[in-house]
Amino acid sequence: MEQLFEGVLEKTDEPYTVRVLGREHLRQILDLQETVVEELNEKSSLQPLSQEEFIYILEGNGLMIGAFTRSGLIAFRALLIPPIDDEHLGHDIGLAAEELPQVIYQEISVVHPVYRGNRLQQTLAYLIMDEMKNLDQTFTYVACTVAPFNIPSMKDKFKQGMQIKALKHKYNQQLRYIFVKRLDGKGEREIYKVEIVPIADVFKQQEILKAGWRGISLESDDSVVYGKG
Repeated sequence: MEQLFEGVLEKTDEPYTVRVLGREHLRQILDLQETVVEELNEKSSLQPLSQEEFIYILEGNGLMIGAFTRSGLIAFRALLIPPIDDEHLGHDIGLAAEELPQVIYQEISVVHPVYRGNRLQQTLAYLIMDEMKNLDQTFTYVACTVAPFNIPSMKDKFKQGMQIKALKHKYNQQLRYIFVKRLDGKGEREIYKVEIVPIADVFKQQEILKAGWRGISLESDDSVVYGKG
């Protein structure tokens, strides 16, 4: 089992390690996901993965890493190499067909409720994006979906430099932001116009996204800052 990192939890000084996860961790992964989902007030804010979807990732179609204490798995994060189908997020952000294999997804990221507040999500984000270089494929884009008002997850994506490029219904008609980031740094443009739009104003956000604006940050946890270059 490959160990990537050793650290100490900020709130309790408890040591932890971060390792690459394999099929042998499947039971712990499913148990932790179930614990996190049970704690959610708004269940629709998280799209849990099925056992089959985790197996798909663990058997070579992506990457999973997890944080462990003496108690076991306390957090994990996943990257998914998605199949090229009609639901591919590349379609939602206007990529050409030949670019779709260049997209990797940031999939589910969970932290046990007891261990929140230790920057584990942020630490795992850095480590998994660094570990991605060891995959057999290379990628130009990283993309993901986030439910509106899932503020912790939106902050996580913005901190990584990802931007909102679409807002539409996915996963059986559930509204989702489509976040994306070019990993090669190309195509970045200076932003010269900014507009703040409430998260609740779905129509307005969809209108300005169609006009070429991009969501670049949060404002007061109830609005998105959009920019245009």
